[in-house]
Amino acid sequence: MNAPRFDPLIHEPSRLQICGALRSLDEAEFSVLRDMLNAADSVVSKHLKALEDAGYVSTRKLHGDNGRRRTWVRLSGTGRRAFDAHVAQLRQIAGDGWDPTPERTHASSRPSSVAGGAAPATTAADGP
Repeated sequence: MNAPRFDPLIHEPSRLQICGALRSLDEAEFSVLRDMLNAADSVVSKHLKALEDAGYVSTRKLHGDNGRRRTWVRLSGTGRRAFDAHVAQLRQIAGDGWDPTPERTHASSRPSSVAGGAAPATTAADGP
C-alpha cells in the first residue's frame, strides 16, 4: 500500500473519473471514456494528454475492422499507485467516522476536549 498522497493532477474531476474507471479495467476505448464523462473529444484528449505526460496512462491506436482508428487507454503502474495514494489521502481527509451533517460542524456540538478541555464559547450567532 502506498502512503496517502494528494495529487492535484488526478484530483481534477474529469481526470479523477478517468483514473477511477481505468483502475478497475485493463484498458478502455476512448469513446467509452468520452461517453462516461459526457464530454467532447477535445476535452477528453486534453485530460488524457495531461495524464500521459505524467506517466499515469498510456495509449495505443489500433485500426478497427472498418478502417477507423481507435484509441485504447490503460492506467500505468505509476498511475495506479498515484491514484491509490490519492484515494487513500481523500479517505484520510474524510476520516473513517466522517459525518457530513451540519450538526457535527456546529461550534456548540463540539466535544468538550476542544480548546484544552473547556467547552467552546458560543456567540448569539450560534443560536441556542
